[in-house]
Amino acid sequence: MTRDPLRRALTLLDLSPRRVLYAVLAGVATLGSALALAALSAWLITRAWQMPPVLDLTVAVVAVRALGISRGLFRYLERLATHDAALRGTVSARENLYRRLATGDPAAPAALRRGDLLARTGADVDALGDVVIRALVPMAVALVIAASAVVGLALISPAAALVLAVALALAGVAAPLLSARAARTAETAGADAAARYSETAVLGLDHAAELRVAGRLDEVLRTAENWDDATIRATDRAAAPSAFASAATPLAIGASVLGSLLVGITLYGPDGGTTGAMTPMALGILVLLPLSAFEATSALPAAAVALTRGRLASARIMDLLDRSGAEARTGTVPVREPVHLTASGLRSGWPGSRPSDPPLDLDLAPGSRTALVGPSGAGKTTLMMTLAGLLPPVAGTVTVDGTPIADTDTGTLRTQVGYFAEDAHLFGTSLLENLRVARGDLDADTALEVLGAVGLGEWVTSLPDGVHTSLEAGGRSVSGGQRRRILLARALVSPARVLLLDEPTEHLDAAAGASVLHALLDRAGTLVDPGRTVVVVTHHLPAGSGADRVVVVGVDEPGTVRDRFETPVGDVETNR
Repeated sequence: MTRDPLRRALTLLDLSPRRVLYAVLAGVATLGSALALAALSAWLITRAWQMPPVLDLTVAVVAVRALGISRGLFRYLERLATHDAALRGTVSARENLYRRLATGDPAAPAALRRGDLLARTGADVDALGDVVIRALVPMAVALVIAASAVVGLALISPAAALVLAVALALAGVAAPLLSARAARTAETAGADAAARYSETAVLGLDHAAELRVAGRLDEVLRTAENWDDATIRATDRAAAPSAFASAATPLAIGASVLGSLLVGITLYGPDGGTTGAMTPMALGILVLLPLSAFEATSALPAAAVALTRGRLASARIMDLLDRSGAEARTGTVPVREPVHLTASGLRSGWPGSRPSDPPLDLDLAPGSRTALVGPSGAGKTTLMMTLAGLLPPVAGTVTVDGTPIADTDTGTLRTQVGYFAEDAHLFGTSLLENLRVARGDLDADTALEVLGAVGLGEWVTSLPDGVHTSLEAGGRSVSGGQRRRILLARALVSPARVLLLDEPTEHLDAAAGASVLHALLDRAGTLVDPGRTVVVVTHHLPAGSGADRVVVVGVDEPGTVRDRFETPVGDVETNR
């Protein structure tokens, strides 16, 4: 198997050879028309200088007009074909990428900074699509046109064809190499800075209100600006080789035209006759044809840049997929209702980090209600992801109905055991579609009922289109409290029988948060079906929450995370 990341990543595009061939043929027809137009125009100009009968020029005049029109027409068709192939490819690449990430090791994407993950699934995939538009098709077209120009000129003068071939090699090889070097310098030096800029910018956009209250918004904005400046400096350092690359093509054109002119003058007699086979029309073609031939190679420096950026983007994409693995879960045991989740001697943690200590035992019987409380950074989220099968246990076991979680079927596990993260994404689409992320067959009436149950009924009815109202800016279209309630509604409509809810009351005021927690943790509540298991992570557990069990995760000393049970939290007793 090839180890070139670009060739491996291009398979994600599922490119249709037929569509790519159409794009190349349209590009060849475009520049072929330009090449023929230059040669025919040169012949027509020099032949008209000889003042022949007008009828001798009629066909040439009509052909010049036809070639001028066909050049624009074929350019339009080439743009359609190229972008059709590339855009279909990027859609397929994202689909394949998301599928591989969904079925692979969840720790791989979860371990990345949010901005870095966004860059790899967004801008890097776009760079892969640009390889088709800006590199593969232009390179194929340039090869065909350059060969045609050299062969055509060789029919008139082999010496002029040799000059053109050398000049085309300079413009088609040296200039792209310099451009690739400039792009590599800019990309390698600026890739980390760009990723960190994205991460910091996303942090500032998503949590501007909290950062402003904490007095850290200006600091985050300055950090983002510094990373942006670092990206710009990397681009500036690459400007010198890029400038030389830009100068290579016009220098090659000038050398080719001058060389062809000298060859033509040598062969063309001073008395208007010829010492060989050179006629005035042949001399005109000899001089003007190279000008059009270089139109194909002028796109190659940009192609080299796109190829370099695509290779670097491919390396980041394939690194993510390699760490994710083709199929991290190979279990075949289906998970069926009722779901009984247990943990024995469990120690959780991110790969390469210090695990939780001491080991934890949990028995999450069907319909049970458990609260997981403790300060930030204590390992609550890591524990929840381990229980959901998103992270492998560092030590101990997690079983579902007595079956080790690694041996269960991934599809049914994800359906029956749902982890709902605190920072889950709201998409720029309707409220209903945002809920359908968890349940695709959800209807509008059920969505409205669930939104009302989580306290959004009046707000939804006040919207112009109800549940069909679009959240144009995603999570930024709503307040922090509304966002949390929408995400809670998404969890409630899911088919999961075990709900692992991470901070479902974040950004809610104390009274509203306590009300929601009571509804989630009290078996007598109507918010959650009595047969569903609920595990809630929270910083503020209210008195009389009704939880069956409370697990307190605390920090005993720096660098040590301990899971311990304490008697009352509020008025709730643990180990009930």
